[in-house]
Amino acid sequence: MKNLLIILGVSLSLCFVTADNGGNCKLEMYAGPSEWKDMVNSCTALVKGQIQLEITAAMHYLAMGTHFSRDVINRPGFADFFFKAASEERQHAIKLIEYLLMRGELTQDFDKLIQLSEIKVAVNQNTLTPIDALKEALKLETKVTNSIKRMMDACEEPKTPEDKDKNDYHFVDYLTTEFLDEQYKGQRDLAGKVSTLGKMIKKMSGQNGVLAEFLFDKKLLNGEI
Repeated sequence: MKNLLIILGVSLSLCFVTADNGGNCKLEMYAGPSEWKDMVNSCTALVKGQIQLEITAAMHYLAMGTHFSRDVINRPGFADFFFKAASEERQHAIKLIEYLLMRGELTQDFDKLIQLSEIKVAVNQNTLTPIDALKEALKLETKVTNSIKRMMDACEEPKTPEDKDKNDYHFVDYLTTEFLDEQYKGQRDLAGKVSTLGKMIKKMSGQNGVLAEFLFDKKLLNGEI
């Protein structure tokens, strides 16, 4: 209790010193040293854009997972697959945020980092089939991968005149090890699933095409495919 009172007293003292005319406590922002911050603005801007893209992908997967969870669809395997994919994309965004923080970025305007109002998710709840969802996911992952590669090119050899000699090899290496390997494996996995499900549907043509989706969903839920 004594320690709590001491802390409270110090806090009130600090607040009194930095209070504005209305008596409101203000937090004085400490600028800190900046010599160690060497990430160029053009590269930082691309990372922020990538974070937005990762969150957008997560929202798309979340919508797909919700679609297949509905009782009128009831494909728990696909629902679980896309919910996990949404979590992975969200984790990618967190990794990029953590990297920017490690490099001394996001010291201001971090509340504007993710613009949810700009995220448009269009999932046709009447016509979206499992194989269509897998194809859309593959296109989305390819888009994310290409965006990462463009970001790597731009950060390794900045094109702006003032930054052209500031090669960010560390960030490029980070993206290669933490992102690209997973992206390529994920694309291969999705392509394989599209191929397998497509062959099953073709083999079980007509009304049995629904049976192919049902069997694929069960294997997906059990981690067999």
